[in-house]
Amino acid sequence: MSYKMVKPSGIPGNFGEIWKKPTMKLKKFAPLLLCLFLSFSTIAQFDSTQDSPYKTSWKKDGIWLGTSLGLNAVGFVLVQNIEPLTEAQVQALDKDDVPKIDRWLAGRYSKEADDLSYYPFYGSFAVPFIMMLTDDYRGHAGQLSLLFVESMATTGALFTITAGSIHRSRPLTYNEDLPFDQRSEGSSRRSFFAGHTAATASATFFAAKIFNDFNPDSAARPYVWTAAALIPAWVGYLRSKAGKHFLTDNILGYGIGALSGILIPELHKKEDPDFSFYPSYGKEYKGVSLLYRF
Repeated sequence: MSYKMVKPSGIPGNFGEIWKKPTMKLKKFAPLLLCLFLSFSTIAQFDSTQDSPYKTSWKKDGIWLGTSLGLNAVGFVLVQNIEPLTEAQVQALDKDDVPKIDRWLAGRYSKEADDLSYYPFYGSFAVPFIMMLTDDYRGHAGQLSLLFVESMATTGALFTITAGSIHRSRPLTYNEDLPFDQRSEGSSRRSFFAGHTAATASATFFAAKIFNDFNPDSAARPYVWTAAALIPAWVGYLRSKAGKHFLTDNILGYGIGALSGILIPELHKKEDPDFSFYPSYGKEYKGVSLLYRF
């Protein structure tokens, strides 16, 4: 992230220097803020969930949502405080230091691909809400919007804390034709892992999971799952082409987003969930039990 230093007239010395932060990354949090607004504006519809395959709890879901949003705030602070690269660090960047699986992307950059990636990225957030406007889901909009926020907040917490703690340089930082400021800025050190890919996968797989559970006998399910898988893959491709992420960044982001989008609804199923995760205690052991039925 770049800063612009402004010195107002009439104020002497260092007191005249203020750091002006750009509006920047707030637009990336707009989808999550929209989810929160819609979730709590429709939360009163919880009493219409008797026909829903899911069960929600004010206490449990409140704790999960509050914790994940809190972790998002912590992660956001970490991301904001990433230091830019020094000139010496930029000059020391060497493609040969990048693992072979990712090396072919080092130095990539495309402004067009970067701009294009935002269309499927933002579009994916609209899919679950469009579903909630239809007759099959409208009566459960409050519950489903809460589950969607939980999925997105879980993905967001994992992304922001990871990106704010592991300062991996983006592929574009290895492009010697780019201006120094662009290669060195703090935002160029958020390659790991791919947040756009993760968020898109979380949204599309959430929508597919909801459709699957509400329509277990539908012949359209394979097509819905295929679309859910292809959209974040396209976003990942565009983010790599743009020089924003390496292959491994996208693979991990895709996996985390998909798991979050699927598991949050699955863990809320009323009866016989295919996946369960719960504490397990015995005389000689303490831990957790993981069960997946297929």
